[in-house]
Amino acid sequence: MEKIWHHTYYNELRVAPEEHPIMFKTFNMPAFHVAIQAVLSLYASGHTTGVVMDSGDGVTHVVPIYEVHAIQRLDLAGRDLTHALVKNLTERGCQFMTSAEREMVRDIKEKLCYVALDFEQELHTAVTSSMIEKSNELPDGQVIMIGNERFRAPECLFQPFTLGLESAGIHDTVFNSIQKCDLDIRRDLYSNSVLSGGTTLYPGLADRMQKEIAALAPGWIKVFGQKTHLKNEMLFLYCFYVQVKIIAPPERKYSVWIGGSILGSLSTFQSLWVTKKEYDESGPGIVHPSWTRRQALILDKQGIVSTKTSKD
Repeated sequence: MEKIWHHTYYNELRVAPEEHPIMFKTFNMPAFHVAIQAVLSLYASGHTTGVVMDSGDGVTHVVPIYEVHAIQRLDLAGRDLTHALVKNLTERGCQFMTSAEREMVRDIKEKLCYVALDFEQELHTAVTSSMIEKSNELPDGQVIMIGNERFRAPECLFQPFTLGLESAGIHDTVFNSIQKCDLDIRRDLYSNSVLSGGTTLYPGLADRMQKEIAALAPGWIKVFGQKTHLKNEMLFLYCFYVQVKIIAPPERKYSVWIGGSILGSLSTFQSLWVTKKEYDESGPGIVHPSWTRRQALILDKQGIVSTKTSKD
């Protein structure tokens, strides 16, 4: 790890680590803050409450920013879709054996793949029409045609069993995560479902998520409660209409970094640091407790990015 940071500072960034610090002992940084990726992605979208689906190359996390115990992990992400596309193209007679050739497939995936709004209908269209087919020229000059493979690979996100995985799809995972939270906040989570990470960039993914989660979500949420009025116990019932809204920022591949930039620019951010003095006095154990306490402070103070918060 030390060699990575050393190379990053001196060979790539070419900056003095004292001015742009990372670690206390090696680079003598003055202060440090650990943030939750999903929280930063939420800030980047202009919200402070919601559920974030962050899908990168290796893993997908669904994190409701309200109750940490409802976090869901899904061992299905971009790398698996690359493997699926390799398998699908192999069925066409293409061979991708080396790591360099598999990197070509990843490039094809990012350029040509998309998510079908209706998978079965798209399969029918692919059989009866050539409009879905696209050509792709490989570095050696070979041209390959790609048809239903364009949407079959990303479909694994919604139907993991096609990869032999016994897990829920991303839509079910988001739904299950929201359902684990208290009734009175579920409406806010359904209406603030944020996509983050490179694997969420496929055209059509946001629309498909909207369709699938809307089909799973209840139309209404009923919240029961009681209160005392003039020494009398009164029962009450609130009914909330549920509106599913998938938020897909165009820059979501970098949402975590953008959210970090927003957080770091706040005047209140200095109070969230773990300083080198605190570290020297308390040792490494201070990092995690401070991270938990300080992140909780951010979540409790809902107005901390109120200038960015959408009211839609």
